[in-house]
Amino acid sequence: MSKQGIIFDMDGTLWDSAEGVAKSWTEVVAEKYTDQRVITVDEIHGVMGKTMDVIARLLFPELDKEQSEELLDHCCKQENAYLREHGGILYPDLEEIMQTLQKKYHLYIVSNCQSGYIEAFLDHYKLGHYFEDIECYGNTGEKKAGNIRAVVARNALTDAVYVGDIQGDYDASCEAGVRFIHAAYGFGTIDRKVPAIGQLSDLPEVIDGVFAE
Repeated sequence: MSKQGIIFDMDGTLWDSAEGVAKSWTEVVAEKYTDQRVITVDEIHGVMGKTMDVIARLLFPELDKEQSEELLDHCCKQENAYLREHGGILYPDLEEIMQTLQKKYHLYIVSNCQSGYIEAFLDHYKLGHYFEDIECYGNTGEKKAGNIRAVVARNALTDAVYVGDIQGDYDASCEAGVRFIHAAYGFGTIDRKVPAIGQLSDLPEVIDGVFAE
């Protein structure tokens, strides 16, 4: 019996949390490091989708590896608390689309984020009942491809599609051996011709076509 799953990226696919992330990180940096540094929304958009160790090096190159990762760890803890309370910007009709998709497919989330980030999103919007499993870099230390493979394996999926917005998402889906749909409304472009959605509400129709191939 076939079991088809849709695995979602977070940032640029389900929501945009950059404004809250930038604000919470700036507060932490002022407290722990320097009040002369403001983390901007553009900076956050520029590093979304990357693993936390890479983000630490990009945002704080003047610090050594241990210092930058320790500072980012403080930022991420504050970020989780902020987003759990305040949320971010959901893409239009998200819950309605999840309701529609859940009738036919099994839904999951895999992100390169820190531990607790996905849970903050699910808790704030009360969306946890739509997703059967989640995984992230912060939990496993694995890159996205490994976490996609883990979700596919432990949920015994016979066919899966990863929905993401940047090149790294496409590359990870290829490495993991799953199909891919580009969330073209997000933060990046893809260097291959792939199925794409211009808005989240396009997904039910596009996903049916992908799984029918």
